[in-house]
Amino acid sequence: MPSLGVRLQLLIGPTIAVPAPYPVMEALTDVEVTNRDQDFDGFKLSFSLGKETILDYGLLLSGLLDPPSRVIIQVFIGVLPQVLIDGIITNHQIAPSNRPGESTLTVYGKDISLKLSLEEKNATFPNQTDSVIVTRLIADYPTLGLVPRVTPTTDVPIQVERVPSQHRSDLDQIRELAQRNGFVFYIEPTVMPGVNDAYWGLDNRLGLPQPALTMNMGADTNVDQPMSFSFDALGPAEPQVTILEPFTKRPISIPLPSGLHPPLARQPASSLRKTLPRNTANLNPIQAALRGLSTASQSSDAVTATGEVDAVRYGRVLRSRRLVGVRGVGQSYDGMYYVQEVTHRIKRGEYKQNFSLRREGRGALTPVVVP
Repeated sequence: MPSLGVRLQLLIGPTIAVPAPYPVMEALTDVEVTNRDQDFDGFKLSFSLGKETILDYGLLLSGLLDPPSRVIIQVFIGVLPQVLIDGIITNHQIAPSNRPGESTLTVYGKDISLKLSLEEKNATFPNQTDSVIVTRLIADYPTLGLVPRVTPTTDVPIQVERVPSQHRSDLDQIRELAQRNGFVFYIEPTVMPGVNDAYWGLDNRLGLPQPALTMNMGADTNVDQPMSFSFDALGPAEPQVTILEPFTKRPISIPLPSGLHPPLARQPASSLRKTLPRNTANLNPIQAALRGLSTASQSSDAVTATGEVDAVRYGRVLRSRRLVGVRGVGQSYDGMYYVQEVTHRIKRGEYKQNFSLRREGRGALTPVVVP
């Protein structure tokens, strides 16, 4: 990898991850990390096994790769460090072989947010806003290096009327509060290993886009395989939100604003489907609207794109939950996209990034996409 300008660093430990010892790095053959905008991120590490004694394999005897060890995977492209995942090992699989040197150990794990889902709890939070509750729950995990980025909320429940309660894991509770406010929640690593952003707030698709994914432009081309685009008219859905007036019990329709995210396409696709968000009848108008917006944000995109880019030619790590430009595929599908998922596949001499992009329709907003 050094000859290609890419270096891989693996940190591992029971609680605090430290650089992996040489025998572990020498046995490492393949690394795969998947970053998603929703659900858990995950990783897979493949090792070649050799018996250092007649009794067992050395990598197993060390205990370093046993669940629930903490694993941090970091890459350097040039001098720029990027942490791909901070997670914990959940299981490993062994494939012994009759041939020397062909036995393998495969280690699987998920990102550090899994720690918040391992214990179900019962708790109450009288007179506390949702944002205060989320901040308190995040603070219960000091060893994970979580830096809370919590958007303040102003709805203070009066104790004689309503007391917020928890009857689930901390992660499920935080996600439930996020959905109730039309927010998202995720934990992603910072550039400093062991320090992670815990974001609870609006699904923000603003910010500077990443360098463009380029096809059909000679030396500027960085996409290895042809990109594939799909236009699904059944993707977008329009939620129909209704509440009950508390005294007369008459249904009241709640209008929702259009344009949940900053526009990325010149021709947004029309919503052919209509949905009914559940459990909104007894909410107040603001809460019901937020629930509807949360539902709509999960099904607002009609166009998806997939492809593969060489990290060395691209020059950096492609990150999920951010924008990226696409150019060289024609005006219908050129332009800005939201990065939904990236899978990093690394082995000696190779670093590929498979990606999945999405947006609400066709047509670029600008005549030229910045490289």
